[in-house]
Amino acid sequence: MTPKEFKQLIEKQQKSPESLPKALQALWYDYKGNWDKAHEIVQNASDADSAWVHAYLHRKEGDLSNARYWYRRSGKPEFYAGLDREWEEIASNLLIKVKELWMPMN
Repeated sequence: MTPKEFKQLIEKQQKSPESLPKALQALWYDYKGNWDKAHEIVQNASDADSAWVHAYLHRKEGDLSNARYWYRRSGKPEFYAGLDREWEEIASNLLIKVKELWMPMN
């Protein structure tokens, strides 16, 4: 699934499938405009993917020092391009990881 296909799925469905990894669930709700729900999903997760999404969310919020902390936790470099581009980059990487583990029901 590509980020574009993921966005199309998000636009069709209100709620994120529970079977998605937490990091992708957070991206789902961020795309829906629900920053708080997205943040709630990743704030207590301990995996690197969730830390990456957490960094992106704090960058989006404008809290750059907190974002930098989460980039370090994720092992990913700080992102300097636009937020839309970062969302796409994260989604693309995470969707590749789950390609064979998660198949959406259409």
